[in-house]
Amino acid sequence: MLNPLPPKLQEATAARDALAAALTQAGIQLPAMDVRTPWGDPLPDDAEDTTAGTRARYALVHLGVCSAPVALDLAAVIAKGAAR
Repeated sequence: MLNPLPPKLQEATAARDALAAALTQAGIQLPAMDVRTPWGDPLPDDAEDTTAGTRARYALVHLGVCSAPVALDLAAVIAKGAAR
């Protein structure tokens, strides 16, 4: 089955999913991770227009916000990995 998302959205979605899996493996869960386009380009779920998302020039993984304890856990995991 073909992926209906444009390449930039496919890339960002795959990156988001990989990061979420790695964070879960490290015992960390960010409350809101999603994919966004920086120029307000519509995503496929945002509009009834069937061409929505095909105009996305770039897509970013938005990590959302997290509590201070989660941020400290994330920093510790990154520091531990960087020390290897």
